Amino acid sequence: MPVSGGRRGIGEQKMNYTYIVKCADGTLYCGWTNHLPERVAAHNSGKGAKYTKSRRPVELVYYEEFETKEEAMRREAQIKRMERAEKLELIVGWGI
Repeated sequence: MPVSGGRRGIGEQKMNYTYIVKCADGTLYCGWTNHLPERVAAHNSGKGAKYTKSRRPVELVYYEEFETKEEAMRREAQIKRMERAEKLELIVGWGI
């Protein structure tokens, strides 16, 4: 289940997301965005990150929601410092 930085109402700011995708070669990529479905589609069209361009298709396996981009970017940095096993624990704990 996704972690939420809080709910938003109509007319409020968009949510920001820290996410992990699993690449076709089994590697994991972590990033942040404020348009999650569009960002995953960009990865799969080859217009996402350079890392994922040659590792398509990717599958969204984890995300967290935040109210600010700074929070999402901070969480991205934390996840990127994790060992692969720790990232896999996040994903398994999330339910996918």
